[in-house]
Amino acid sequence: MDLNGRPDPPTEAGEKETLTAFLDFQRATLRWKCEGLTPEQLGTAAVEPSGMTLHGLVRHLTEVEIGWFVGTFTDEPVVYAYSSPESPNADWTGLDPAAYADDLRRYDEAVDKARAVIADLAPGDVGEDEGTRFTLRWVLAHMIEEYARHNGHADLLRERLDGSTGE
Repeated sequence: MDLNGRPDPPTEAGEKETLTAFLDFQRATLRWKCEGLTPEQLGTAAVEPSGMTLHGLVRHLTEVEIGWFVGTFTDEPVVYAYSSPESPNADWTGLDPAAYADDLRRYDEAVDKARAVIADLAPGDVGEDEGTRFTLRWVLAHMIEEYARHNGHADLLRERLDGSTGE
């Protein structure tokens, strides 16, 4: 564990263990950036002109976890908690500070579901989403990139909200 409670990825491990460890590090970074703030702060768009918030990031990444892992590697229907064809950006909007704890729980459940879906898959195993085939390797690399990009946003939001900085 690093100083912020995030799991250090191993320096000598196989491909899947390395990729999933870096993804878990990014997941923990998102949670770290949200810790210690009020629900109102988490829902504050602090980097104008963007309307992005930490609460919205949690909701967005909940749907990203379900979409990429359940949608690509199972036959289960993908059920998004927030977005719909009629409201494709609902993960970012209509935030209720009183619902943050439930939204964080839903995020944790999505991460647990994603881990369960890929537990027995190998990096070269292939899934399909909307007619396009993806290896688990590709999806894990994409998810690391997705989180890293959004964690950069989270850094800026957190610094503007309370001055906290960190990697």
